[in-house]
Order: sequence, then structure tokens, then C-alpha cells
Amino acid sequence: MARLFGTDGVRGIANVELTCEMAYRLGQAAAIYLGKTIVVGRDTRRSGDMLGAALSAGIMSAGGTVLEAGIIPTPGVALLVREMRAAGGAVISASHNPPEYNGIKFFDAQGFKLPDAVEDEIEAFIVNGGLEGEAAAAEEAAWSAAQAAAPDAPADATSYLASEIKMPAGAEVGVVIPLENACDIYIDHAACSIEEQGISFKGLRIALDTGHGASSLTSPEALRRLGAEVSVINDDFDGMDINVRCGSTHLEPLRALMAETGADVGIAHDGDADRVMLMAPDGTEIDGDMVEAVCALDMRERGVLAGDTVVSTVMCNFGFVRAMKEMGINVVQTKVGDRYVLEAMREHGYSIGGEQSGHMILLDHNSTGDGLMTACQFLAAVIRSGKPVAEAIQVMEKMPQTLINVRVNDKHAVEDSAEVAAAVASAEEALGEDGRVLLRPSGTEPVVRVMVEAVDPAAAQAHAEAIAAVVEACA
Repeated sequence: MARLFGTDGVRGIANVELTCEMAYRLGQAAAIYLGKTIVVGRDTRRSGDMLGAALSAGIMSAGGTVLEAGIIPTPGVALLVREMRAAGGAVISASHNPPEYNGIKFFDAQGFKLPDAVEDEIEAFIVNGGLEGEAAAAEEAAWSAAQAAAPDAPADATSYLASEIKMPAGAEVGVVIPLENACDIYIDHAACSIEEQGISFKGLRIALDTGHGASSLTSPEALRRLGAEVSVINDDFDGMDINVRCGSTHLEPLRALMAETGADVGIAHDGDADRVMLMAPDGTEIDGDMVEAVCALDMRERGVLAGDTVVSTVMCNFGFVRAMKEMGINVVQTKVGDRYVLEAMREHGYSIGGEQSGHMILLDHNSTGDGLMTACQFLAAVIRSGKPVAEAIQVMEKMPQTLINVRVNDKHAVEDSAEVAAAVASAEEALGEDGRVLLRPSGTEPVVRVMVEAVDPAAAQAHAEAIAAVVEACA
């Protein structure tokens, strides 16, 4: 059986793959494995209400208390867990995925994502039928022992279990407590991080695309509080428009808004705003690698770059690695997934890590990827540099990179495919030291990602298309 948890929680098409029963069991697991007080937030998806109700019911059925944050960015939940001194947090979101998808991910009491070992325990709990299933199994064993010891024991397990199973009842059943000012706490946290540095965004014109997602309630207000002139699009939502041809994965609307408003910088979030993509006035896309490079250099100059080291993944652009080394900054690369970036950061005490996709973890400010905080710290670094955005990002030069997402039936089939291995080997031989190939299954979708970097962009495109064709045929 495939692992229940992907690289970022449990995901699937809502009410088909991610069912209410699953959400209910996950709620029970949260109260049992994390603790009795759980902050619950969600993005703007139509299915968020449904799955939120089921998740909260599960938490309460196990005797837990739900601190209901409502619609709020994922990093807001991580922050609230700490601010409310809760035992953990749960976010109902499928991040950048289409509206019909949804997901559930958890944070521990410190606002960090759960390690694999804890997720494995939760998965075992789900497979065993949740609290009721575990209670039934325990009582089945007790009944068997009782029947063996007493000939007059009930004639069947059902009648015995009916009298012996104990679920929380009465005053032991949990409740929901609304957090009326949840978004305000998150907005204040982001804004204060800049105000404390003596930085103002006054005079800065920002084009903002919130992607019909959770940041619609937070990013515009935070940036305006800091003094920026903000033009925002896609800040309404109906539950079925989140991420649809907008936000951090579709930058065309942001590019049009920048041209219309003459903005100094563009900002785009995904549905739950744990990531951010930016844009220079000339339309240059500023991805996570470029943001991390600018922030890392600024942090080093201020003496707050722990170990003079940054953390990224194997998917980062080679231009980023080269730029960091030229600046005397070490680069640690991990498997793809911000959880693995975070593990390396926590293990060694590093302060910044990120992914090309726009996830950025700034441990001095939050415990998880935070799109608003990242945008704010990037803009503060640019302001300190005294340069316009387009010039500030020239601290690194990107190597041409082609990424093709191949939708497949079995994303793990490529791992054992001789044909795919041969195609990759052929490309690597042709590229030599002037490029690289990376092939990996998505952790959240039925997709295999084919990435090729090369000095010659035409070569990168050609090799990526050739490998993608083999992957599509084999998987």
C-alpha cells in the first residue's frame, strides 16, 4: 500500500480520495498523538468546510479541543500553535493543487511539520480503524480472555464490546473555540518583523496576486500597514477558483497587473500562502532560488546568517550554488520537500532554507514556509541594498533549466524502468559538465518531474522532452 502521507501531508480529490471518514480519523489521531488542544485552519476551497467539520469532529470525539482559526495561510496556523501554546495544529489545504483537491497536514507544538516516524504512527492508527477500531481490537482480546476464564461470558463479541467499549462522553467530549483574531495575529507578526528593523515600505508600489486563496485575508493588509501602495487581484473566492490560472504557479495575471500599474515589484501566492513568487518590473520571474540568494547575502552582511550556510534542495538551480560559493556562503542540498530542508536546518542550526518553487523557511521568524514573511524579508533586503529589485536579484545568474511534469498512472514505475534509465544516461553523457538531469516523482500528485539544466537552453529543452516522452510511455 502506498504511504498515506506525501511530502506535505495527506492529499487527494476531496470526498473521493480524501474522505470525511479519513478526515475524522486524522482528527482523532491528532488529539491522541499530538495532544488535546489543536489549532485548525483552512484555505478557501469549497471542500474545506466539509473536511474541517469532519476533522474537528474527530478531534472532539477523542476528547480534544479545537481552536478554530478559519481561513488563514498555513504559516498562520504554525504561528498560532506557538502563540496559543497549543499541542499541535492542522491545516486543511492542498496548497498549489487544483480546487477539487484538498489535504490535511499537521504541526507539532513548536509549529514544525511532523517527522516520518510520527506520521507512520498516525497511518497505522488510521489503518486500524481509528479510536473505535483500536478500542474494538483491545476489547476483542479482553472478551476472548474473559470467555476462556468464564463459561458464562456473553455468547458473542458484539454484546461484550457494547458493554465494555469506552469512548469520551459527557464532559470528556471536546469542544470548538473560535479564534476571532487569528488573521490579525498573523498579520501583526509579519509586519512587526519589518518594523523592528526600522524598515518602511512607504513609496513602494506592489502588484499582488493572492490566487483566490487564504492570503487574500492577510497579505494586502500587512503590506499596506508597512506603507506600500498595493494593487491586488484575485482576492475574492468562491471555493472553486483557488489557483485557477492565477497565483504563484500562473504568473500571467501578475505580469499584466504590473504592466498596468507600473509596480516596483510583483508578489504572487499559492492557495495556502506557504510559498511566494515575485516579479521584477521588466517581467523577470523571481523564484525561490533568487529570493534565497538575496536574503542570504543580506543576512550575512548583517551577521545573522547562521554558519554562513544556506539550505536548498537538489532541484535548485546550479547558478544559485555557484553564486553562493562565490560569496563564501556554504550550500547544503537535501531531497525535494520543505520538510527535508527544515530537518537539515534544525539539525545543524541553520537560519535560512528554501526551494526553487518559492517555499522559504526563515527560522528567525517562523517554523515553516511563509510566503508573506518571505516577501517582506526580501523587500527589506532590497531596500537595504539601495538597489531596485531588478538589480538586486543579479546576485545570481540562473542556468537555463527545463522542467516537464509528466502525468502518469504509476509515478513509481520509472524507478525500475530500464528504458527511462537509458534515456537519462544518454542525456547525462551528452551534457557532460555543462548540465545535469534530475528525475523524481511528485510527493503530492500522480506526476513525474523531469528537470534538465544546461548552458544551452535548447539542449535542456530537447533532452527534457526526450526523457519525458520515455517516462510517459513507460508509466
